Amino acid sequence: MRTAPSGWCVRWASAEDAPLRLFCLPHTGGGAALYRAWAQRLAPAVDVVSVRLPGRENRFRETPYRRLDTLVEALVDAVEPLLDRPHVWFGHSMGALVGYEVCRTLRDRGLREPERLLVSGRRAPHLASRQREVHDAPTGELVAHLRELNGTPAELLDSPAVLSALLPMMRADFAVSETYRWSPGTPLGCPVLVLGGSRDSLATPGELAAWREHSTAGCEVRMYDGGHFYLHEEAREQVLTALAAELPALGAALTGRQQ
Repeated sequence: MRTAPSGWCVRWASAEDAPLRLFCLPHTGGGAALYRAWAQRLAPAVDVVSVRLPGRENRFRETPYRRLDTLVEALVDAVEPLLDRPHVWFGHSMGALVGYEVCRTLRDRGLREPERLLVSGRRAPHLASRQREVHDAPTGELVAHLRELNGTPAELLDSPAVLSALLPMMRADFAVSETYRWSPGTPLGCPVLVLGGSRDSLATPGELAAWREHSTAGCEVRMYDGGHFYLHEEAREQVLTALAAELPALGAALTGRQQ
């Protein structure tokens, strides 16, 4: 594992010279380790950079962000040195929202914009949430919500010691999503690929299709079998196989265009 000096960016495989860089953003409560298998599968054709947010893994002593705008500004500052080649952003759930706003911020700052935005398990950003807010809910209610999502191992939720360490970060992540308010603006100039689980109650097919409003370069929606965490569970191999076929081809095409 190799970590950038800022601590934000982690590489699980050596592929720094790849023609295409893929930034991967975690879901609520997730860490950089979620994408270890992605890096190993896509290297050396794609340089996978896992984003490690404050408040988790070896950054657990740092205060997690509770507002998306301040999180995005800090993240863009951190990744700017890595925008020296064509890049793609991927995010699942909360990560999809962060990735979208990162792309908008890159454009607003005049920095290199992505070749693609890949979003997963998240309704289009202009759509209001259908979920109750839990970032300030009593502990019992928050834990019950985490059990419903089925993305946190039960043994962690059953441990008072683990919960005392975990919940501040989880509350902050939920606050990032729940306090977000979309502001109208020019759609992105890159294509958007939207992925979703067929049984995901948090992002219906219609809510996923609404991402089409956020790109002038086209938007494709792909559905996989599974619930909200389909890409780490039932459809993990399908998603990885598709990315392993498409992203190296994109990198090769971009290299050929530049020559």
